[in-house]
Amino acid sequence: MGRLEKNKITIVGIGDDGAPGLTQQATDLIRHATRLVGPGSLLAKFPEFTGIKETIGADLDDLARRLDRCDAGTVLLTSGDPLFYGTARFLCDRLGKDRFEVLPHVSSMQLAFARVKESWDEAYLTNLATQPLDRIIERIRTAEKVGLFTSEECPPQELARKLLERGIGYFSAYVCENLGSPDERVTRCSLTEMVHQRFAPLNVMILTRTPGAPDSLNRASSRRLFGNPDECFRQSKPKRGLLTPSEVRAIALSELNLSPTSIVWDIGAGSGSVAIEAAQIARLGKVYAIEMDAEDYGLMIENARLFEVENFVPVLGEAPSAWNTLPDPDAVFIGGTGRSVTELVSLSWERLKIGGCLVVNVMSIENVAGLQHTFMKQYNLEPQLWMLQISRGTYQFEKHGLESANPNFLLRATKER
Repeated sequence: MGRLEKNKITIVGIGDDGAPGLTQQATDLIRHATRLVGPGSLLAKFPEFTGIKETIGADLDDLARRLDRCDAGTVLLTSGDPLFYGTARFLCDRLGKDRFEVLPHVSSMQLAFARVKESWDEAYLTNLATQPLDRIIERIRTAEKVGLFTSEECPPQELARKLLERGIGYFSAYVCENLGSPDERVTRCSLTEMVHQRFAPLNVMILTRTPGAPDSLNRASSRRLFGNPDECFRQSKPKRGLLTPSEVRAIALSELNLSPTSIVWDIGAGSGSVAIEAAQIARLGKVYAIEMDAEDYGLMIENARLFEVENFVPVLGEAPSAWNTLPDPDAVFIGGTGRSVTELVSLSWERLKIGGCLVVNVMSIENVAGLQHTFMKQYNLEPQLWMLQISRGTYQFEKHGLESANPNFLLRATKER
């Protein structure tokens, strides 16, 4: 693509260093153009161009209308990678991909991650100028790594202040200013230190989470009897994701058939989300949350304190020995991913009261098959089975989408006389 394609408009990405940073291919495309279209700051980087120069603003609808009338000799100049938070994606959607050729430059986001020597393939990337700040902060709260285009209204120091106000202080922060320019600067500091600093308007902010730091709580969420959002519970890193999702939790608790006076066992309680909500339902009973991991045990105690459940009893120990001294349950919930889940189901079933319910949440079809075989062979009972596939809406790269979680399997059995 050394020359302009017939009947196509070419979109060329430009770096902060302007013409000197372009490839020979991009230089030839601009030299053979009859018209350059772009922001004034980019057009100014090509003073030797003798064709038509057309300055554009931030109105993408207006840009699309103007380009629709342009001939094939037109080159549109954009910053960095035109397909990364750039205009190319919008124009291809509006006017059709066949109308354009795209020649990208390295995006400032890509440069920023390279400068701090961090990968960006799993980072949450967003633009503070195009999304509500509360939505962005909520995504940052549970992220491991974040890349941000800041804005004049919300520069790095202001975002740092907002994050600290929400208790989100567990990130190291980098601000990469004027990338690709002679006055490029990269600053690394804590969010607390960043509040008192000032930065150039052209910057990219990167956040990297402190290893193992638990999420802060979303205190804006209203408290529910059960099915509270996942972010209402503190959970450990990097084990985040082992907490029973709110949708699965709500169904599991409904199938446990709890009464106000129920005695409940939650085996493998983790951060305690199921046990805490069960305690809110069985408010006159007792809920025993059994967990062998000391870190999760500490988190469940903190979560129970936040939810103010007085009938919640944390039990640190390994099942089945941990429940030897506990009263027989009216309901049992087991969350398991290991091979021992089948054995735990059999042993807890023996302690379950007549008429009681047992609900198991597993992630693999092998565990499902093993549990079904156990119930049918030992108890002549076929448990109810659900596969729950949850997809939650996302908004990133200025596009709406659905992020699918791993499937969850729920099995339920009632102990008849």
